[in-house]
Amino acid sequence: MAKPKVAILVFPGTNCNIETKRAVELAGFDAQYVWYEDKNLNKFSAFIIPGGFSYGDYLRAGKLASLSPVVDSLIEFIQKGYPVLGICNGFQILCELGILPGALIMNANTKFISRWVELEVENTDSPFTCVFRKGERIKLPIAHKFGNYFMGREEKVSVAFRYIENPNGSFDRIAGVLSGNVLGLMPHPERAVYKFLGSDDGLKIFLSLKAWLKS
Repeated sequence: MAKPKVAILVFPGTNCNIETKRAVELAGFDAQYVWYEDKNLNKFSAFIIPGGFSYGDYLRAGKLASLSPVVDSLIEFIQKGYPVLGICNGFQILCELGILPGALIMNANTKFISRWVELEVENTDSPFTCVFRKGERIKLPIAHKFGNYFMGREEKVSVAFRYIENPNGSFDRIAGVLSGNVLGLMPHPERAVYKFLGSDDGLKIFLSLKAWLKS
């Protein structure tokens, strides 16, 4: 039986595509890179925008990537209900597109932060959280300077994950948000798929996708 295909979008400056591909393959998928100029996404069942500094974060983190040709096709698949995960810079790109509410601004301490954090699972009714338990605590790493999630008080958001201790000043300790089948997540699940590296909690993000597609 053929494995479902997952697209990993790659932009100039993306640097987390290799570990994302390995994590997706570990969960049982056929993961393939899609270059930012490619518009043909028809063979894929789900899409991931990995972390990294797309276009060097020039102008604004994620802004230039949001103008790339592949994004036009991605929006069509989002509108059709396909699962999409944006990790770190991918989260920033989805916010720049207006697919997810809010924005990612500079960390409250204005410094780049790279460390492990603990999260609480808020929502288990999505393609990327369905094998978790509500209230479950997980451990993932963060690595960002523009990870401070900001939203207007009039905006409504479906929270997927919250930080136990807020590392960057994010509004209401928000670490990940959902809109339909789209998840934006600032911590890096692809860097937490092996226990010997500190945690394998991130693998459940990708196993959730597998379970969701099967159902």
